[in-house]
Amino acid sequence: MPHWSVYTGVNEPHDGIDHLPSPPPWRAFDGAPVLPRPADTDDEAAVSPDRVHRASAYVAAPETVRLVNAALCLRRPLLVTGPPGTGKSSLAYAVARELRLGPVLRWNITSRTTLTDGLYHYDPLSRLYAARQSAEVRTTTPAARQRTAAFRRDRGRRSANDVENHLRLGPLGTALLPYDRPRALLVDEIDKSDLDLPNDLLNVLEEGQYEVPELVRTAGHYGDGRARVFADGTDRPVAVNRGRIRCRAFPFVVLTSNGEREFPPAFLRRCVRLKLRRPDRTQLTEIVRAHLGEPDDQARDLIAGFLKRAGSGALATDQLLNAIYLTGVAGLDAESLDELAAQLMPYLSAAADGDGI
Repeated sequence: MPHWSVYTGVNEPHDGIDHLPSPPPWRAFDGAPVLPRPADTDDEAAVSPDRVHRASAYVAAPETVRLVNAALCLRRPLLVTGPPGTGKSSLAYAVARELRLGPVLRWNITSRTTLTDGLYHYDPLSRLYAARQSAEVRTTTPAARQRTAAFRRDRGRRSANDVENHLRLGPLGTALLPYDRPRALLVDEIDKSDLDLPNDLLNVLEEGQYEVPELVRTAGHYGDGRARVFADGTDRPVAVNRGRIRCRAFPFVVLTSNGEREFPPAFLRRCVRLKLRRPDRTQLTEIVRAHLGEPDDQARDLIAGFLKRAGSGALATDQLLNAIYLTGVAGLDAESLDELAAQLMPYLSAAADGDGI
């Protein structure tokens, strides 16, 4: 039987995902037609320097590695909770890079976000405008009508005002396409969502499939029943059979939360839960080394000061990284360095920083 642990946390890309054990019988999916994993270059945002650095410099604790593999093996979402600045979002990029899952699909959650926002976006106004233009063409010269007819023949009887031309799949909808490898989906700050969103997600994540009503209604307009729609992060259309999408490889879904609210038990039991804690001195040193190289004496003093201050209030790891980076290039004397470091590492809560009422 294949070894269940495919993610190692060493940040060296490999194809271990191909050796992932078969899913449990209740988590097997058979979506078709099978789509190849997109290249990172298909999404310009995926190769931006900040995302590439976050993925390559991530330092995973043993518990993180273990629970990531559990989520992959069980084909379950990974709910990651923890204080700000503990690397919740970066985890998705690190796993996608190591396992070569392609560009990370990112869905940022707000209080107004709905399930449909994550599945797809349909623009009826642009379709109405296209229909009006098409009607105008039909009343123009014979030559213009011939050009329009030739265009539709080239597209298999498709026209500019077809629904598929005004609909794009969202991050969640794209992640559930029948790819040959899992896609990585980051659902960021789900605790900021409306109260109904976690429950709305239950059925889609449990079934691994969904319908696009606009495409279901117009499926008969196409000879093969397949619409060609654009997926999130790419301008290459994918085929959707009769408006129904079902995954083949369940995506690696990372749901992040700052712990600002509780979730329904039905939602929690369908997730693998990982709680990230504040890093200790050894972990902080490894993080600094991964981002900025071997820490010098000044950096080690800042790490010690950070840990001391963290005992009295909330601090984020990126505050420490900012302080170490800037004090290393500022050219200041020791006293000024200490003052600058303190100013760069204020507590995240006003009360802890002495500014509360």
